[in-house]
Amino acid sequence: MSESWIVGINPVEGALSNDAERVREVLVENGQRNARVLELAERAKKLNIPVLHRPRDELDKHAGEARHQGVVARCEAAPAAHENDLAGLLERDGSDALVLVLDGVTDPHNLGACLRSAAAAKVTAVIVPKDRAVGLTPVVRRASAGGADRVPLIAVTNLARTLRELKDAGVWITGLAGDTDTTIYGVDFKGPVALVLGSEGEGIRRLTRELCDFVAKIPMPGTMESLNVSVATGVVLFEALRQRSVKR
Repeated sequence: MSESWIVGINPVEGALSNDAERVREVLVENGQRNARVLELAERAKKLNIPVLHRPRDELDKHAGEARHQGVVARCEAAPAAHENDLAGLLERDGSDALVLVLDGVTDPHNLGACLRSAAAAKVTAVIVPKDRAVGLTPVVRRASAGGADRVPLIAVTNLARTLRELKDAGVWITGLAGDTDTTIYGVDFKGPVALVLGSEGEGIRRLTRELCDFVAKIPMPGTMESLNVSVATGVVLFEALRQRSVKR
């Protein structure tokens, strides 16, 4: 059975709060005095999860490039979501289905921040391509502040095929791009919707854009030409939620 390391205060807190049965042990840096880390250690002990005090370099090894803040947890990996799970997720959420598609996001901090926003918006699933995109690394988990464990992340072999499957399932697809007159405030996000954002450098790819039902932009009256992809994700997700909260 595969295992993974959860790194940092917020991700470890999320694991203990939501998936404690998967946590096998918690490692705390020797001499740690951070009140939140010590509270997590006490909580783990009350849940009968072993708490081990270890030198910093051991935590560094498990954390990789992520900043561990003095605490990591070894967990049984949650069952990964697969392409064939998407139909069931869409059926579960029905007319409330809200899918986030990230076309080529390679920065782990950006993916983590997008997952955090997706979890906050109760997104049905986040879809990424298997190639030319970052996967679920410790850095992504930490940047997601626990969001990576709360929303299904589905890596697909062929993004264009998946978008066609979404359309066949009755999902309306809106891509974000700056070179259009339509704004996100002029698109109807009620009902089953997929929102597509691309990489910061290239945006959504040509074929991906062609498969979108609508293309819209976030209006920016200031001097900046674009937003960080994670910021743009938060803006458009919560515009969709705002519209859905208005009585039909």
